[in-house]
Amino acid sequence: MQELPEVTDPRIIDGKKIAQGIEADVKRGVEEFISEHGIRPALATILVGEHPPSKLYVKLKHWACKRVGIISEDHKLPQETTQEEIIGLIATMNKRPEIHGILVQLPLPGHIDEREVMMQISPKKDVDGFNPLNMGKMLIGREGFVPCTPKGIIRALEESKIDPHGMEVVVVGHSNVVGKPAAIMLLNRNATVKVCHVYTKDLKSHTVEADILIVATGVRGLIKADMVKEGAIVFDVGITWQDNKVYGDVDFDDVLPRVGLISPVPGGVGPMTIAILMEHTLMAARMQR
Repeated sequence: MQELPEVTDPRIIDGKKIAQGIEADVKRGVEEFISEHGIRPALATILVGEHPPSKLYVKLKHWACKRVGIISEDHKLPQETTQEEIIGLIATMNKRPEIHGILVQLPLPGHIDEREVMMQISPKKDVDGFNPLNMGKMLIGREGFVPCTPKGIIRALEESKIDPHGMEVVVVGHSNVVGKPAAIMLLNRNATVKVCHVYTKDLKSHTVEADILIVATGVRGLIKADMVKEGAIVFDVGITWQDNKVYGDVDFDDVLPRVGLISPVPGGVGPMTIAILMEHTLMAARMQR
């Protein structure tokens, strides 16, 4: 596994440090919850197939559970598992009171409708924030369980004492996992938000206007220095695996001299995403009690 770089430049957002702070709070909360209720919060993960990055991400989530004192239950299913079998497993997890959070690792194999699967997770156990009910509550400004990566970005802004109110935000990528929820959550905080994607014409003309630039496309090195406003805050959410190393959507070395703040890959939004998942699992346990 690729080692996280040590952060010494004040312009680089230290996602690992922020994540450690979140996890420390969760660990204290878990201990209090056990003291009050006599039970330990528990997260069930469902992994379908042999996608190497997904296997690593699930492993990292289980390691985080161990660090904060949350029980983790791992369900590994073969590639050929049917949609009905996955939905059946989710139904079982929904009914088990000792399971407080359910996470289905994405992406799922092509023969499975991810949206249909996410709809089956109980909104009370939807710690990834993908159930349509939780998405809808986010849309009207009642954020509960929201997708973990955008919430990690919001937390990083808070840690950096940056209020997005009135700022120009450009989100590149319109996935349900990052792009759309990030745009909505920043709109909820009164930013002016523009969403770009693969069909956007002249991407640079939009990105150069951004006070906050969030990039989540999976295209290695898409964003160059001439596409970034001087002093911008840049969140690189992209992940591309090549030769057992991970790369982001932003050409980091090229862009770094222009930015006010930037999240690296690895060591940026990734650790924060997992820490938020731990926070959500504790939150789900508290709600269910």
